[in-house]
Amino acid sequence: MTWEFSLPVKIYFGTDKIKELPKIIEELGYKRGVLVCSNTLKKNGVAEEIIENSNGKLVATFSDIRPNPTTDNVNACVKALRENNADFAVALGGGSPMDCCKAACAIAKGDDIIESYHTGGKPINKDEVIPMIAVATTSGTGSEITNISVLTDLLKNVKSTMNDPLMYPKAAIVDPRLTLSVPPKVTASTGLDVLAHALESVWSVLHQPICESCSVHATKLVFEWLYKAYSEPQNLEAREKMAEASIVAGVAFSNPRTAGSHACSFPLTNLYGVPHGEACAMTLDFFTRFNAEAENGRLNKFARDCGFSDAYALADAISDLKKKMGMAMTLTEIGVETSEEIETLTKMSMTPLMERNIIPLSYDDIKNMYISMK
Repeated sequence: MTWEFSLPVKIYFGTDKIKELPKIIEELGYKRGVLVCSNTLKKNGVAEEIIENSNGKLVATFSDIRPNPTTDNVNACVKALRENNADFAVALGGGSPMDCCKAACAIAKGDDIIESYHTGGKPINKDEVIPMIAVATTSGTGSEITNISVLTDLLKNVKSTMNDPLMYPKAAIVDPRLTLSVPPKVTASTGLDVLAHALESVWSVLHQPICESCSVHATKLVFEWLYKAYSEPQNLEAREKMAEASIVAGVAFSNPRTAGSHACSFPLTNLYGVPHGEACAMTLDFFTRFNAEAENGRLNKFARDCGFSDAYALADAISDLKKKMGMAMTLTEIGVETSEEIETLTKMSMTPLMERNIIPLSYDDIKNMYISMK
């Protein structure tokens, strides 16, 4: 085995760490920034409070971002950064604001649109990049410490990732108190995204020991604390533990990346509106069973390290956790009705992410999985 590991993001973790944002901006020497956030955070006053406490360093807010951001959202964000002559940005929220902000910051000082880079093959130019500080308000995506941006080009009907070492946030603030207002269903979905990151990094062909150790830690935290955070939204300890799980799982998949469950999640989200984490979780137990005996049963050992008898018991536990939190369990529940739709789902799932799986998975393997999910 040969492997590499790099994570150039400084992490500030702890309750009320958001209060240190002005100090962090000052220490980094930034002068003029834009706060990029969801419309909800703008409406509920959280964004305004952060701007007021920024010592004049945050001069504008951009919030025109839909869940699962589009290239149009990014281009509008780029326009705001350029018009405000921003030398940095703060991304506040979950994965959608962060993905939008990462991509926008990557081209902010240039004069092109994001499509040229996202699907056009144009490389990121370091002279066009401005730095970003990520502030997480959900425990799920891990986007605050990765260089990955997942964007949808509506014109081309393509949802895909872009990433570059220049797209890592400069710093990440993870304050569990900011997650207390997250609704139970979103808590469940984002928490299952944490689990997907932890597990998919283990069965990625790029898996490696530092990341696998993080995957064990994150997986154990999810099974101990996610349901508590879901059923007791004001339980700050549960929120803190899930924030920890999210950031550690973010480290886990930062180098190996994701695999089959994320490949399947894109059409489930794009075609049927299933929230991202819930969409990943729909197939997570299936992929756990697919991979159970691969590489001399390596996943069975991983499962034992996490407190389960084997990978099949881990898969059963994933299924049970989804049921307890009311997540979609069948394709019928989300509106899949015909064999033609299953064919479409299968075709759209066979992306390069599927090729990262430690055992080859054919078109028929994935099609039969979807048929069994009816």
